[in-house]
Amino acid sequence: MASLKELKGRITSVKSTQKITKAKQMVAAAKLRKAQARAEAARPYAERLASVMASLASKVGGDNAPKLLAGTGSDQRHLLVVVNTDKGLCGGLNSNIVRAASQKARKLIADGKDVELYLVGRKGRAPLKRNFPERIGNQFDTSNVREPGFDEAEQIASEVIGMFEDGKFDVAHLVYPIFKSALAQDPTVQQIVPVPAPEAAPSDDAGAVVEYEPGEEEILEELLPRYVKTQVFGALLEIAASEQGASMTAMDNATRNAGDLIQKLTIQYNRSRQAAITTELVEIIAGAEAL
Repeated sequence: MASLKELKGRITSVKSTQKITKAKQMVAAAKLRKAQARAEAARPYAERLASVMASLASKVGGDNAPKLLAGTGSDQRHLLVVVNTDKGLCGGLNSNIVRAASQKARKLIADGKDVELYLVGRKGRAPLKRNFPERIGNQFDTSNVREPGFDEAEQIASEVIGMFEDGKFDVAHLVYPIFKSALAQDPTVQQIVPVPAPEAAPSDDAGAVVEYEPGEEEILEELLPRYVKTQVFGALLEIAASEQGASMTAMDNATRNAGDLIQKLTIQYNRSRQAAITTELVEIIAGAEAL
């Protein structure tokens, strides 16, 4: 049984930890508002860009379609771009992303496909390297910037597009979480190369004749890389919001658990102290009676 001194030391230690988790919870809550606003503000732009692409892609096909839209004609080699956080203390967020990426990779491997992993962020690297040691490709470090933004997304997308143009893979998938709330961040797997031709939404001017200057092919040549960059940028915004939301929830749970532990240790301390006092009184009374 722990001594009174040991119990008191544990109570002091847990109280110090509780202060840290409470402070981290408040910091995450403050950062979450900004990160959530950025992620939600980027979604309409991505949706509108997809709509414009749908209109253009419907007019281009066959040999005229750019390679980013038409693909290589094969789906044998796959690249998984896995977006994780650079910091921990965010619950099971990274574990869920790693699980989604691993499930996708194993499914492709079971189907006889070649799989390579492109890792963004530091926290998911260790388990993925352990599970797929021979399939780890390029890695992009975002820990040297305070808030990864469009510059980092452009670097990642440009590198992925360059690999595609060099014939290093046929299909690329983006694995990242979609922020829904501080309690829910759902991992998703989205194909980004070749760019999937989205279905055009019906509009009031569906029967109108639209002339493009320059032609549709030239516009798509410029628009397709921007679409890939936008998707990667959206993934970076979603992971930022998901990280703060998951961190806030995890630190709140840790703070509550620390409070419960402090309460239990305090009860144990008081009982042990009372028992020690009782034992001491018994010894004093016994000594007095012996006299």
